[in-house]
Amino acid sequence: MTAADAVDGTAVVAIGADASGAAAPTLHRTDLPNGLTVLSEHVPGARSVAFGAWVRAATLHESPEQMGVSHLLEHMVFKGTRSHSAQDIALSLETLGGSLDAYTEREHTSYQARVLDEHLVDAAGVIGELIFEPLLRHDDLSLERKVILEEISMVEDTPDDIIFDVHNRALWGDHPHGYAILGTRDTVRGLDVDELRALHSRAYHPGRLVVAASGRVDHEQLLEVLDRTGWVQRPRGDMTPFAVDPVEAAGPHAEHVLRRDIGQTHIVLGGQGIAHGDPRRFAFAVVDMLLGGGMSSKLFQRVREELGLAYSVSTFNSAFADTGAHGVYLASTPESAQEALDAVREVMHEVASNGLTAAELAAGKRQLRGQLVLSMEGVSSRMYRAATTALYGEPFRTVDELMALVDAIDEDTVHEVARDYFAPDRHVLVSLGPQAVR
Repeated sequence: MTAADAVDGTAVVAIGADASGAAAPTLHRTDLPNGLTVLSEHVPGARSVAFGAWVRAATLHESPEQMGVSHLLEHMVFKGTRSHSAQDIALSLETLGGSLDAYTEREHTSYQARVLDEHLVDAAGVIGELIFEPLLRHDDLSLERKVILEEISMVEDTPDDIIFDVHNRALWGDHPHGYAILGTRDTVRGLDVDELRALHSRAYHPGRLVVAASGRVDHEQLLEVLDRTGWVQRPRGDMTPFAVDPVEAAGPHAEHVLRRDIGQTHIVLGGQGIAHGDPRRFAFAVVDMLLGGGMSSKLFQRVREELGLAYSVSTFNSAFADTGAHGVYLASTPESAQEALDAVREVMHEVASNGLTAAELAAGKRQLRGQLVLSMEGVSSRMYRAATTALYGEPFRTVDELMALVDAIDEDTVHEVARDYFAPDRHVLVSLGPQAVR
């Protein structure tokens, strides 16, 4: 069987090859008649394949009453399919030396496997069953609900996890961007099998799926594997768009969660960031990285090395289709938390007011170039990069093209980004611990 046979004549498009078609990495994309988007990148020298499927439904598409339904469904598909028990699924790839994982994000739910190239059929078969043929039984729900409630308790017992949920709620309010991905105890207890089946019917079909593979795989082979394992024959389902309200970040304010049972005050100071498609993303990344991206960053050097006020201090950044969120996280003893926060604000204010020096920008470009290249050394990261081109409509760029974008970052754009996004007086402050900061 050829790739053309597998997809009923649908064209295979190669994206990103250079003019000669020689050494440039190539992303292949096929849009199947049933709506499934398939992408692949062959990685020379690899002996493994990363295979993943992204469902275009997650926390962003939930109602307040059903908060956590996407995450619960992600758990429930592992409880058994028409052909395999939960134990069969657990053993299916691990006994081959591979791995199987899933996670729920704000915009997508993802199922991923990493296997030797000879086991690509096994990976596609298992993930296909999880997505298309879960049993979703009442008895399984009662058990898995307990697991999710334990997961919520685990987060609540981990202050450096829960502080980010607190900040999301403070930043986005009642918008789904502010929802807890796990849901709440009340919403998880209230979800039933009918709601899981309704979400599955609406979202878990080829029209809402992106499949990506990277490693020792060629595109025609991948299409044949998808045909053999039933992906090509699945019908497109309901394509009614999910209603998502426009999002607007809250204005600057402070919130505190009193926790007398922990020994530190955990702090997040952050605000609205940039979306995936923003052309300033590389300039933003340089500022974010130099502020808190490692041991050499301005915040680490000031707060930890010079003042000794925290074990770690770092920045974070999440980009979505319509917006983004970013900020600074640190934890310190209640007695020194305010001093540590003041030091963070001082560093951020200086960067927001003055931008970066030419020497700092040059150093930041070198560091970002290195991080980008190193991040693409693994087949899993390359799989994710391939999927991103379809999930966010981003162009596929070669390493040289990415390096050129980094080299093109100019001082004016950096200053603009620093001024518009990193001024601390524009951010939402949340703290959790025995004592509030202000």
